[in-house]
Amino acid sequence: MQDYFDIFTEAFGDYAQYLIGDILEPSWRSYFYALLALSAVVYLAELVLPWRRNQARIRRDFWLDGFYMFFNFFLFSLLGYEAIATVVAHGIQDLRSALGLGSDALIDVGAWPVLAQLALLLVVRDFLHYWIHRLLHRVPALWEFHKVHHSVREMGFAAHLRYHWMETVVYRSLEFLPLALIGFGVTEFFAVHLFALTVGHLNHANLRLPLGPLRYLLNSPQMHLWHHARMIPTRTGINFGLTLSVWDWVFGTAHWPDDDADRELGFEGVETFPSGFVGQLWRPFRVLFQR
Repeated sequence: MQDYFDIFTEAFGDYAQYLIGDILEPSWRSYFYALLALSAVVYLAELVLPWRRNQARIRRDFWLDGFYMFFNFFLFSLLGYEAIATVVAHGIQDLRSALGLGSDALIDVGAWPVLAQLALLLVVRDFLHYWIHRLLHRVPALWEFHKVHHSVREMGFAAHLRYHWMETVVYRSLEFLPLALIGFGVTEFFAVHLFALTVGHLNHANLRLPLGPLRYLLNSPQMHLWHHARMIPTRTGINFGLTLSVWDWVFGTAHWPDDDADRELGFEGVETFPSGFVGQLWRPFRVLFQR
């Protein structure tokens, strides 16, 4: 147990040091500045080519979503998530060793061409995220946390990153083992994550991006807006794909009748949903405790 405590404290310090270095000593792999640059470019595109022209340039909850962006991607990890995740990873590795499974990945993708590694990681990761996203809508307890994301009333790029920190726990917990069994490197994760982050920003942006036949492969603002619509044809949701739309077309959850930009967003009762950061994070726990 002491070993795990040492791992926790070391990982906590390592992440704090990494974050400070990432901000003060930027490089081509600086995640902090990559997020800022991506957000600035997409926001500029929203201002120049808005899809919903009657939407304010600084839309409703713009600053709240901006805070969510930094909290979910940096502060949450600094508060201990990164350290806990590191302990869990070591625990799984120790369990594999105790069972005689060793530390080798099931698939040696390191010998593959780089583009093949990136393509496999993107497809496997997004496939897992599609099914996890469906769980968030189908399981009542998880839906209470996912409501934070669906409380967005006006879409913009930063709405992409308005979500409860419990979603990070759910996604990472369910995707960790499958991805750990495939030997991807840090560089591949970074590249695929940035690509997914870019698509996610665009999907939530106030932009219209006609994709033509690629609509059956990639998600888009027009398709994802239906996912956030207050009135949808099924109780458990539609258009769950995050980066790739192909999963929705294959598994029958796609719904894209038109490209109408002006539709009411949210869910039944969104008017009474807390409007502040603390209230939104606490509400799911309060609801679950009262059941």
